[in-house]
Order: sequence, then structure tokens, then C-alpha cells
Amino acid sequence: MCPSKVAVTNKLAVLLTIVQLFFCSCFDISFVIPVLILFCSCHKLQESLLSSASGYSNYRGILNWCVVMLILSNARLFLENLIKYGILVDPIQVISLFLKDPYSWPALCLIIFSNVFIMAALYTERRLSVVSVMWHLFITLYSYKDVNRWCRDIRQARARTLARSLSCPTVQRFNGSAVQTQVSYPGNLTHRDMYYFIFAPTLCYELNFPRSPRIRKRFLLRRLFEMVFLMQLLVGLIQQWMVPTIQNSMKPFQDMDFSRMIERLLKLAVPNHLIWLIFFYWFFHSSMNFVAELMQFGDREFYRDWWNSETVTYFWANWNIPVHKWCLRHFYKPMLKRGVSKRVAQAAVFLVSAFFHEYLVSVPLKMFRLWAFMGMMVQVPLAWFVGQFLRGNYGNAAVWISLIIGQPIAVLMYVHDYYVLHVQGPSAG
Repeated sequence: MCPSKVAVTNKLAVLLTIVQLFFCSCFDISFVIPVLILFCSCHKLQESLLSSASGYSNYRGILNWCVVMLILSNARLFLENLIKYGILVDPIQVISLFLKDPYSWPALCLIIFSNVFIMAALYTERRLSVVSVMWHLFITLYSYKDVNRWCRDIRQARARTLARSLSCPTVQRFNGSAVQTQVSYPGNLTHRDMYYFIFAPTLCYELNFPRSPRIRKRFLLRRLFEMVFLMQLLVGLIQQWMVPTIQNSMKPFQDMDFSRMIERLLKLAVPNHLIWLIFFYWFFHSSMNFVAELMQFGDREFYRDWWNSETVTYFWANWNIPVHKWCLRHFYKPMLKRGVSKRVAQAAVFLVSAFFHEYLVSVPLKMFRLWAFMGMMVQVPLAWFVGQFLRGNYGNAAVWISLIIGQPIAVLMYVHDYYVLHVQGPSAG
């Protein structure tokens, strides 16, 4: 043994002997030994951090690792795409598609013509107080009709004068603070109130919407920047990433090569899901908050924590709050009041939602294929299965898998059918 180590050992032995003699002279030896054991102990009863019984929940480092791995893996895919296809992003191409045939702008014509239905709904409600092709306008005016009907049912006496609606008030101030007065039916039946509701980021009408005290200019500019930037990003990702993958998927579908079809599906799943997530943020956060801030609309709950969904039902109830509130208020609860069971009412809500999903896809593509409709109706048995047999993290994983895999299947089905009808069909003829 090294002389220095021997010297240190001897010193520790002497020190321990002195301490022991000191305690023995002062206390009973039966008390001294447990005290020394307590101070020398370095172990206790505990679970490993990765065990569920440990109660440990701070996985921030692992989450950061997942983000880094996701960025690196997608960076490789992006580089591979760039080497194989070159730069395909062309914003001018998107604009030229609209300028090439100005007569194929049905949306603009529908928006202009929708004022007829808006005025018809307003003057019908006014008359009661003394079918649009746009689905958003239809369900919006349906809510407007329902709320005014409820007001007529509970009204005790006719209002003698038409007051300005709080839905779009001129904010009055008293001693520097905003003062708002509540309005009662039929004081809400004004053009200003009607158009405020049409442009507000909601589908459910109220006589008195919650209002924010002022317009925050910095908040408004941030949302505007996000809208412009994310829209350009979406167009670029679609042109550079999705279009080549979809074009390369046509041959496996024509040859019915199932292994290649599955490979194309999985390759399309990542960019499709990333684009869907960006679109969600662009629409439900950036765009709707921009409109709400501009109109001082106070209720900003456009979505909830759908990413934590452990059931399919929870996801559909929380990812699109404006539509969920409309379905709950004007469709689901009225069915329950008529004695319909909850399961039948939920299935009916999915049926209506499936119809509108198919409508929003089939009309622009000018073909009727029912892929979106069937995709929505599959959610009913899937919701039952996940709710019955999967819980917690397993249920959340099932929801994510259905989102990541389900959407690319529908995309490939529609693209294949569109290719057969509009590309392969004319060329063969």
C-alpha cells in the first residue's frame, strides 16, 4: 500500500477512536452507535425515475431530444428532396392559377350574392318581431334565427324602441373607463349588428357578445405577420414536398402495388401532418385572433388542448370550438330534448359533420367520391373502440395515429380519382 494512504488511514482511525471515547464518556454506548449509523447512511427507499411509481414528471430534456431528432430527420428528407427535384417553390404559379381564368372564381360570386341571404334573414326577424350554398353562412344564419326565436319565446312585452346592439357598440367612456349597456330583443335587429355577427369569429349568435376593451396594435401586427409568413410556408411545403410525393404515388396505385402504396402513404404522412399542424395554427390561432382583435371580440377560445386527447370524442370536441359550440347548441342538445339517446345524437352529429367535410372537398374538385364522408363516419366505431379498450397514453397515441395516417389516405384517394378523371381520362380519349 502507498505510504501516503497508510498515513491517512491511520489518522482516520485515530480520529474515530477519539470521537468514540468522547461519546462513551458522555453518553451510553447504546445511544452512540445508532447516531453514527444514521450519519453514515446514504441509502433510502426510493424508485427509479423512469418507473411509474416514482411520480417523476419532468421530461423536458427528453422532449427537447425528440424535437432535435425530428428536426434532424426532416432536414435529411428536405435535403434529399432538394437534391432530387431542385427548387420547386413558385409563388407566382399560385397567383397565375387564379388570374388565368377569372370566370372560375365561384367563391367571390357567392360572397357577393350571400348578402341577399343576410338581408333576408335580418328582415324576416324584423318582420317576426312587429338555402344558402355557403355552409358557413348557412350555419351562421341558422344560429341567428334560433337565438332570435328564443328571444321571442321569452319576451314578456314588445320593445318600443330599437336600441343599438352591444354586438357592435360605439364604446362610450365615463371617467376614462369603457361603459357598455346590455341590449334586449328586438334592439339587436340592425344592419350593424347583423354584419358584426357575420364577420365575427364565431358561429353562435348572441345579443351581447363579450368585448375586449381596446385593440392591441402589437398583438394585431404579430398575428398579421404570422398569417402572411405561414401562408407562404404552407404554399412552399405543398409545392416542394407534397406535390412530388403525390405525383410519384400514381403509378403504384395504377399497378395496385400494395407494398409501394403503403410506402408512398407513409412517406406522404409526415409532410401532410406537418402542413395540417401549420394550417391549424394559421387558421385557429393567427387568423381568428387577428379578426377577433380587429373586431374587439372578447371570446378567444377557438380551440382547447386537443393534443392531449385520450379519446377520439375529446379530440373532435376540442380542436374546433366554434363548430363544436354550434353543433352542441343547435343540434345535439335539441335532439336530447326530443328524447333521442346520447349515442344516436353523437352519431347524427358525426353524420352532419361528414356531409359538410365531403361538401367542402367535392365542390372545389368537381367530383363526388365520398372519401371524406366515409373517413368521418369511421370515427364513430373508432371513438367507441378507443373509449372502451384504450386509456391514457395508449388512447392519446391512437388519436395521433388516426390523424397522421388517416388524412394521407383520403388525400391519395382524392388525388388518384382526380388524376383518373381530369388527366388520364381526357388524354385517353
